[in-house]
Amino acid sequence: MKKIIFIIIVTILAFLLYVNVNAEVDEIVIPEAAIRVRVIANSNSIHDQNMKMKVKDYIEHSISSKLVSINDVDMARKIISDEIDNLNDEIYTIFRRDNYDMSFSVHFGDNYFPEKEYKGVHYVAGTYESLVVTIGEGAGDNWWCVLFPPLCLLDADDNNSSEIEYQFFVQKMLHKIFS
Repeated sequence: MKKIIFIIIVTILAFLLYVNVNAEVDEIVIPEAAIRVRVIANSNSIHDQNMKMKVKDYIEHSISSKLVSINDVDMARKIISDEIDNLNDEIYTIFRRDNYDMSFSVHFGDNYFPEKEYKGVHYVAGTYESLVVTIGEGAGDNWWCVLFPPLCLLDADDNNSSEIEYQFFVQKMLHKIFS
């Protein structure tokens, strides 16, 4: 009888642990020492949103690529700070090349991020260390991700490579571990 009760208790505990671990996979917390990146479009017009994506692409291919092998937040801050002038120059070049007569600002430091729910994950509003590019009035939809540690991965669906989705690396890894 004691063995049966023990097995039942262990089974219940294992089930509760499994449910709790899987629930936590859907509620990934961004690390305290994270540095976010956000690009805010002037408006939701197609042209403004396209320009936002061009700025995002530049940040991904230039700054993000320099942070991939970095594991120290102070070094990440230095790299980002060192890239601000290049970022300003490149945004200006992108805008000029596309005949896009719009102002922009780049701010690296503490910036406000509104509350967001994305794919069932809730992100709390607050002030976070981040690199923020605001284009024009900054009244359009934005794109954001975690720049350091590099938690965002580009995941193209094999069936439709035009549908690109950003996912958290940690969430993918925890899902693989606990599935």
